[in-house]
Amino acid sequence: MSLFEGIFDPEREAALVTGAGNGIGRAIAQALVGEGVRTVFADVNADTATAAVKSSPRPELGFPWIGDLANSAARDALLAETEATVGRVTHFVHSASPPRREADHAMAVGAETWAQMHAVNLEAGFHLTRALSRKLIAAKEPGSFLLLTSLHAGTPRNLPHYSTAKAGLAMLVKELAKTLGRYNIRVNALVPGAIAAGGFVADPKLAKHIPLGRLGEAKDLAPMALAVLSNRISAYVTGASIVVDGGLSLTNWFEPPELGEL
Repeated sequence: MSLFEGIFDPEREAALVTGAGNGIGRAIAQALVGEGVRTVFADVNADTATAAVKSSPRPELGFPWIGDLANSAARDALLAETEATVGRVTHFVHSASPPRREADHAMAVGAETWAQMHAVNLEAGFHLTRALSRKLIAAKEPGSFLLLTSLHAGTPRNLPHYSTAKAGLAMLVKELAKTLGRYNIRVNALVPGAIAAGGFVADPKLAKHIPLGRLGEAKDLAPMALAVLSNRISAYVTGASIVVDGGLSLTNWFEPPELGEL
């Protein structure tokens, strides 16, 4: 028998993926459905979430949910509706993040933009992960959670609201992995590089900085995400940050931003 045959247990396991309407979240959610895992596709945009479910390998296993995760009431509603739809969640992927604008550098980013970025990334990531883990602990069931961070959790990006939110998530992964490991709940980070999808509009010229010679695509992340999420493949992996960037992290190409008139 193949070592990797049946990497999930569809009879027992179910998934929740945020930011599943496009980009990396969409690719991971569709890959989970392709493995037979009942999956909630959570997104702020109804059209993209519904389209993501419909175009998945097994649409009958995908369930769209629409709401703004910056709102605590929406997070509570997501948890309740997810449990009612697919049962207890064993695999959680937090990929939701507001769009990024190059104009939002340190001297220009507004308070609302700052708060929204942190609320969707860090606050939602923490509260959803903690709530889901409590359900698993009570049931004495294992789980596997994957939070999407960024190379810019450790290097400046000229977008301080984004980089600090992702840096917070990177430490949150370590904190939760240390706390939840005793309950056989694994928490890891997936660290994308320049992926031409979702909230990142990639300049093709960026490819010259990437050792593998091309920009990444959302589909480049999905196989690694499945491997890390699978308790049959990565049972002894927790608190890890898995970089999928084509080697981009070997260099830092950003110049300081143009500030204009202050």
